[in-house]
Amino acid sequence: MFAGGSATPKRDGPNLSGRVLVAAIEQHGYYDGRFTGRIRDAMRILVTGAFGNIGWSTVQELSRQGHTVRCFGHRTRSRERAGQTLGTNVELAWGDIRLVEDLVPAVQEQDAIVHLAYVLPPESEEHPDRARAINVIGTRVLIDAARRTPRPPSFLFASSFDVFGFTQDQPAPRRVVDPVQATDHYSGHKLECEEMVRASGLAWTIFRFADVPPLTARQPHPIMFRIPLDTRFEVVHTRDAGLAIANAFAAPEVWGKIWLIGGGRTCQVRYRDYLGRMLDVMGIGRLPDNAFGHEPYCTDWLDTEESQRILAYQRHSFEEVIDDVARGIGVTRFLARPFGPLVRRWILRMSPYR
Repeated sequence: MFAGGSATPKRDGPNLSGRVLVAAIEQHGYYDGRFTGRIRDAMRILVTGAFGNIGWSTVQELSRQGHTVRCFGHRTRSRERAGQTLGTNVELAWGDIRLVEDLVPAVQEQDAIVHLAYVLPPESEEHPDRARAINVIGTRVLIDAARRTPRPPSFLFASSFDVFGFTQDQPAPRRVVDPVQATDHYSGHKLECEEMVRASGLAWTIFRFADVPPLTARQPHPIMFRIPLDTRFEVVHTRDAGLAIANAFAAPEVWGKIWLIGGGRTCQVRYRDYLGRMLDVMGIGRLPDNAFGHEPYCTDWLDTEESQRILAYQRHSFEEVIDDVARGIGVTRFLARPFGPLVRRWILRMSPYR
């Protein structure tokens, strides 16, 4: 079931040789990736959804900080190839998040679990039964497996700013103490899992993430027209999201609390700016206002002052996110520009408002 990585990864920071830095904890209460002081033993950490957007960034950062990482996911050829690029302190565990027989061996001898495996919108709304089986049942099976180990691991659960519901009529930003509400299957699943985690008896923390754009082109879908253009919208760079998770394991104060994870003020924009810039770098260009709806959507700006103080993860602005998406798309965006008008018409046909 398990397999080790082979190639040595590129490292942006110091090579910690299987250990993590703690000088920053002593001085500031967090590790920010720059300190070179005293060190402590690394941890063994299971990451579910390890080959997803946040998951991949998390695995790379945990590995860079010297932890031993076990990546759990459904086996595919592309993931097998990706696994070969990881370092020797990363192992691969293949399985189904819904199956206890796959999760029981995966959680053994782990100090912590980072639970990222989840079905996201729009798939969660188009296939709600499958989404619930993975999102809710999978989380329950994972918690049960963790609780049955001789030394139960701590549990970091990735939630979403979607759980605040429709808040555009309220002053920004959203805070941890604000009320929550389910507005679709996805946010309902997140809230159900949050309660499950809090009642698990494990040492827990919950990170509610802002939007984390993958560093590549997103597939157009009608849901993109569902969000009003003036909606407050916050992003966080995928590598900053991974850094926040990794730094949590050097910050004792995160446990037993819910945290808001976003890019900060430089990543707080309106949806028209977010989508417009994304379409620009794809060579498509901005779409007309009348293609978009006006009903409220569950997204907003977040108060991340406290999470930034503890976790020191905000390193990229919105413009830098866009630049990295452009780099991820590569030359494809230049090749696509001659076909921009055709692509625009195809995308606009997805709008239910025209």
